[in-house]
Amino acid sequence: MKKSSIVSIAKKVCPAVITIIASKDLPEIEEFYFLPFKGEKIAFPKKIKEGNCKTKIGGGSGFIISKDGYILTCNHVVEDKEADFTVIIDPDHKYKARVIDKDPLVDMAILKIQGNNFPFIKLGDSDKLDLGEDVLAVGNPLGEFEDTLSKGIISGLSRKINAHNSFTSDITFLRGLIQTDAAINPGNSGGPLVNMKGEAVGINTAMIMGAENIGFAIPINYIKDELKEIRKRGKVKRPYLGVKYVILNPEIAKENKIEVNYGALIVREMFGESAIAKNSSADLAGLKEYDIILEINKEKINQDNPLADIIAKYKIGDSITLKVLRCCQEIEIEASLKEKK
Repeated sequence: MKKSSIVSIAKKVCPAVITIIASKDLPEIEEFYFLPFKGEKIAFPKKIKEGNCKTKIGGGSGFIISKDGYILTCNHVVEDKEADFTVIIDPDHKYKARVIDKDPLVDMAILKIQGNNFPFIKLGDSDKLDLGEDVLAVGNPLGEFEDTLSKGIISGLSRKINAHNSFTSDITFLRGLIQTDAAINPGNSGGPLVNMKGEAVGINTAMIMGAENIGFAIPINYIKDELKEIRKRGKVKRPYLGVKYVILNPEIAKENKIEVNYGALIVREMFGESAIAKNSSADLAGLKEYDIILEINKEKINQDNPLADIIAKYKIGDSITLKVLRCCQEIEIEASLKEKK
């Protein structure tokens, strides 16, 4: 009996799909006490040992894309700057991973492990995907079921979603995604979406909670330029304005009695931090907290065209003109884009 082509694809792809473990030095808790909250019991630390111990705080999937150990995954899998990351190829092969580059704008990250002759997956061309084309999602769902494959089709292209990170509660607006009905579960994030040639055409990133057979992947072509630059320079250089902000819409404007319903409101995320990075392009240009950036070089900022997307179109050293609403008055501010460190 002839075996399905999926069997040969699995043999080709699965050895290069890995598990990523995020860990951190945290106090070791010996005992907890529980308090009632909204009908449930919430645990609080009661007794803490002296010193710290290495504690798993999260993780996900990834896949090796070169024999010398470059790995692709999602930004939200490796976004904790203070965490250490371990790559598990199989129970006998574990490697300390270094985060080379992260891009929260498209939820992608590049890691590197030391070694050679690793199994790897070739990159396909996500621009050539067709609606209805067969694909496979591969990953390690729940961090327990390694090398899990699920078959599906390309259900949609160029989708837009608000992705919610269950660890940090952050919400990221993602665009241009591949929609698939191949099963994508927690822990699958960062694994490859492959075509019937066994080539990676996407990075599994999100699913819709409460829905069935609706998953999303980042097109692989989004990261090819970054990979070339890393190979050439060792890092990716990106322009950086240096502000924390909220993109306004009619609902936010009405609720907060703001006179405009578009633009980027410069505001800190939490008490004690700064809304404007010191010595950044925004700081040197004189931007202030509660300014609303309406336009950059006459390009309007809104939810479909956010500030980060516009900045990404420019190069380090470029001068830009910002139309800013400050204290009910529109002003123009010139800024020179610096490199993001």
